[in-house]
Amino acid sequence: MCKNLTFSAFVPSLRFPLTMRPPLLPRVASAVPPRRHSTLRPPMPSSPALLPSTPPPAAPVEIPKPETTHQHPPAARRRLPLADEEWHPLPLSLAELSLPLTLPTGQTFLWRRTSLSPLRFTAAVGPHLVSLSHLPDDDRLAFLLHNDDPASPTSSVAAARAALCDYLNSAVPLADLWVQFTAADARFAEVAARLGGGGARVLRQDPVECLFQFLCSSNNNIARIEKMVWTLAGYGERLGEVGGFVFHRFPTVERLAQVSEQELREAGFGYRAKYVAGTAKELMAKPGGGAKWLSLLRNRELPEVIEALCTLPGVGPKVAACIALFSLDKNQAIPVDTHVWKVATKYMLPELAGKSLTPKLSIVVADAFVTRFGEYAGWAQNVLFIGQLPAKKLVAAEVTSDTTKPTKRKRGTKMVEIQT
Repeated sequence: MCKNLTFSAFVPSLRFPLTMRPPLLPRVASAVPPRRHSTLRPPMPSSPALLPSTPPPAAPVEIPKPETTHQHPPAARRRLPLADEEWHPLPLSLAELSLPLTLPTGQTFLWRRTSLSPLRFTAAVGPHLVSLSHLPDDDRLAFLLHNDDPASPTSSVAAARAALCDYLNSAVPLADLWVQFTAADARFAEVAARLGGGGARVLRQDPVECLFQFLCSSNNNIARIEKMVWTLAGYGERLGEVGGFVFHRFPTVERLAQVSEQELREAGFGYRAKYVAGTAKELMAKPGGGAKWLSLLRNRELPEVIEALCTLPGVGPKVAACIALFSLDKNQAIPVDTHVWKVATKYMLPELAGKSLTPKLSIVVADAFVTRFGEYAGWAQNVLFIGQLPAKKLVAAEVTSDTTKPTKRKRGTKMVEIQT
């Protein structure tokens, strides 16, 4: 089991896995309109409980605890339609986005596999509760919107499509990048062939969501990170239930700042509780608010971004590089961990073989990746990282409806740790 994985951040400046043809899906909606970005509004407050006819005496305000399990009283459940599903195509083929090579591979921890046949993953993308799967006729990616409200500009199919295109980085031609990377590096060509020839895409996540996910990731395994992130998501607005999972919109910085360190420790965050609570409060003090401060980092150069992120509690160069790559458009950011270090010393910098990874050498490795792969070096590194994780050992989001139980594993098996 990997322990104390070391990262560092990095470099100059640049922006993309199992091929399986799924069974037939329900009917498909009309063609895809041109991509447009959506501006996601902050979450609406939860529906208040029924008020008594006579107001009760004033009582201390209690911060509601997150929903960490799928069990809810029948009256509180929001039943989502199972029949008459309408799937809407997105401009991404299987070669441009493979669900198993993109969603459960360590860059996000909020997607749940809600069906194995056909393969479907479900999550909240902003205010939209969506499932993703591939169409059987031409392998295009398609989405099902579970909380469709045509009268609402934030919950319509059009708004969900725009949000997904932005989140999935759909404007970046991944297939073209893989051709370029394959020509540049024999090791990449080998890994690409093993992964099926394409589809490992880098996401463009909401910066707040990405930051708090990676605060949970240091020296941690995927299964435990998912449990912590799921707990944080429970503080947000409830969107509905799919496949036994209750999904929430990821909470705002303001909401997270109300959660105490002690509450997070009791939820099993350990020393990371201090980082989550402290970062939320630090962001609240930023000019214009934490969400705006983070989004503006997309307009700055990578070294400035890394430096700014490292001012937050619990964020070092290793975590900052992941946030920069997966949410802030820094496609040349290279998170260097032990997996990437092994690849670099074996195939790119053999003269460093036998040495220990240090912050200085992390920068050397990052420079080597950018020199070889160019502006989208972070995308190439992501593929090589996935190639280091045997599929049989990768802890993905399994079809289960109880995420509150401790992760059990057979004696002698290992949990794969991610690159943070």
